[in-house]
Formats: sequence, structure tokens, C-alpha cells
Amino acid sequence: MTERLFLDQPTLARVDATVVSSAPAGIVLDRTVFYARGGGQPGDIGMLWWEGGEVAITDTVKGEGESILHLPAQGLPLPAPGTVVSAEIDWDRRHRLMRMHTAMHLLCSLIKGAAVTGGSVGADRSRLDFDLPNPPAKEAIEVGLNALIAADHPVRIEWVDESVLDTDPGLVRTMSVKPPRGTGRLRLMRIGDDGLVDLQPCGGTHVSRTGEIGPIQVVKIENKGKQNRRIIIAPRA
Repeated sequence: MTERLFLDQPTLARVDATVVSSAPAGIVLDRTVFYARGGGQPGDIGMLWWEGGEVAITDTVKGEGESILHLPAQGLPLPAPGTVVSAEIDWDRRHRLMRMHTAMHLLCSLIKGAAVTGGSVGADRSRLDFDLPNPPAKEAIEVGLNALIAADHPVRIEWVDESVLDTDPGLVRTMSVKPPRGTGRLRLMRIGDDGLVDLQPCGGTHVSRTGEIGPIQVVKIENKGKQNRRIIIAPRA
């Protein structure tokens, strides 16, 4: 099992860890700050350093069981099992992904009652697809997004019993991806305090306040089928 430090410490960019296994197909550490690709959010990239060597990590994915695979650049020496390494993510890229992922939750909060049919988090551009018969007004969505960002709502992670999904199934907005079950715990991402903006299961990384996102523009709204509307957002230049 790889301890996922990013779940509760998303601003932690570097940590010392011990190599559990090492191969060109992936390096497993006992703990990591590298987010493993999933839920529409890309895996982290960065570097591993150890005494006498270093290797770039080009992607991070889920491995077997509860392990996380750090995918090394090809053709470089790898750390042996048991080696203590310093693992550091590309923080600038991660922070941009965190800002955009949180902005996507704000976008979701503006499209009331519509299920999410797909999505992708990008450092420079992100999208959400909604089960909607008609596209929303582009200008109204952009104004609403930036108002929520400017309000500087707090963003926090909460761990609850997974049985909450049985009593409140409406927490899940996505049609294609369901929260994993079987661990007994469910990770929720909450935006807002007294006035709730959004509350959903989410395994991704987020900023601590909406004001950290910065101004956002709605690039375009596309029709991707009879009942599917795609909204693409990006940081405002």
C-alpha cells in the first residue's frame, strides 16, 4: 500500500520515502505526494532524488491493489528497493490543476439538477459535460463562476462514513464514475461554510479557498449530442 499524502495535504510538494519496488514500468514508494491519475485529473509529474542518482517522473498512475506507480523516464538508472528517495512534484503544474479542479466544482454548482456525463481537468483548459437538453447562457455562467471565486469561499475535505451514499445518493453528480466503496470511508469536498456552494465525493486535489483560483473565462459551450452539453473553461488571460 502507498500512503497517499495528497489526500489530506494537497500543498505538500516534497517528501522523503522508501522505495518498495522498482522497474521501468513503475516505481512504488511507501508514501507519496504524487497524485495518481483518476477522476479526470492527470497524474503528477516531477523528480525522484537519492544518493548518487535521480530520475524524472513522467506520469503517476494507480498500480495493483493500493499501490501507486511513479512512471520513470526511460533509459535512466532506477533506485533499488529499500532506497530512501526525495520525491518532489512539479508544483506549478499541480497548483494550476488544483485551481482548475476546484473551478470545475463551482461550475457544477451553477448547473442545477443536471448530471455530469464526463469531464477532464487540465492545467490550461478544463471541461465538464452535462446531461442537458439546452445549453446554458455562456455569459451568465462566466459571471456566476467569477462571482463564486471572488467570494473567496473556504474549501475543505471531509471524511465521512460511506453509508452516507445510501441515505443521500444525490451527493453523486457523475453518471459514469461512482465513488469507490468498501473502505468504510468516503472523501467529500465541501465549498462554502454557512452558505453551502458544493458538496460532492472527490478524490482530487483542491485549493483551500475559491479566491485562489483567479479569474476564469468560459471558452465555449458545445453540443456533443442530443442531451449532452460541454462547457470548456480556462484561466482568464
